[in-house]
Order: sequence, then C-alpha cells, then structure tokens
Amino acid sequence: MVIDKMVEELNKQINVELYSHYLYLAMAAYFDSINLSGFANWMKVQAKEEEGHALKIYGHLVTRGGRVKLLQINQPPLEWKTPLEAFEAAHSHEVWVTNNIHRLIGLAEGEKDYATANMLQWFVSEQVEEEASALTIVQKLRMIGDNLGALLILDKELRERK
Repeated sequence: MVIDKMVEELNKQINVELYSHYLYLAMAAYFDSINLSGFANWMKVQAKEEEGHALKIYGHLVTRGGRVKLLQINQPPLEWKTPLEAFEAAHSHEVWVTNNIHRLIGLAEGEKDYATANMLQWFVSEQVEEEASALTIVQKLRMIGDNLGALLILDKELRERK
C-alpha cells in the first residue's frame, strides 16, 4: 500500500505528465500553423510519449492500492516567436520534469516506499533521453540560425520520428 502523501504527489506528477502532453500538442499546433509539419510530427510523437508516462504512474497507483485523482490541466501557451524558442521551452520543461522526478524519488526513499522509488527510476533514464533529444534540436536550430533551407532540411528529418 502506498502512503497518502505519495499518492498525492504521484497524482500531481500525473498532472505534470498530462500537462506535458498538452504542451507538446500546443507546440505541434504552432508548428502546423507555420507549415513545419516535420516539427509538428516530432511534437505529436512527444505528446503521445507524455501520455504514456502519465498512464505508467496511473497504473502504479492502481496496482499499489492508491486512488488516482485527475487534476485540472493548465492551458499551455499557444505561440512561440520561433522554432528555436519553442524547442528551448521544450528543453526547459523537460529539465523541470526531471527535477520533479528527482524530488519524488527522494520522497519515496524517505518514506521507505521502495516500490515507488524503483518505478520512478525508469523515469530517471527516460528524462535523460528526453532532455538530450530536445537539446539536440535546440543546438541544431542555433547552428541553422536564419538559414531557411537548413530549417526545411531539419523539418524533413523530424518528419521521420515514429
């Protein structure tokens, strides 16, 4: 059985993951609105991953006898000035999510909830990948600068993400 404080915090993390889903869908809509369908595809795939993260925590709570409580999801931004700004925001968001996961692991270990701490270790590895993936695109966009041809090549590359 998972303790009440852990249930509360895991429900908050479900909300974080669902907000991440919304954020990446909003970014996909932004990219679709400026005809960068490859960038939009990348964000849609990312949104789906975030939904999966929420469901992983959901399943853990159910398995451990905790009650899932879905919280209100905040509206994400609608616009970014540039593709670079959007990906910088995505990277910053992933760093923030990583810090939340680390905080949850600390709580789980402090409460001797080793099953939850173990489940959260998967997220530690996942967050390394999430941060690196967004940062790689940030770095490419910085190199591209104002080169429209290079931006379209990157758009084509991002269209391939499955």
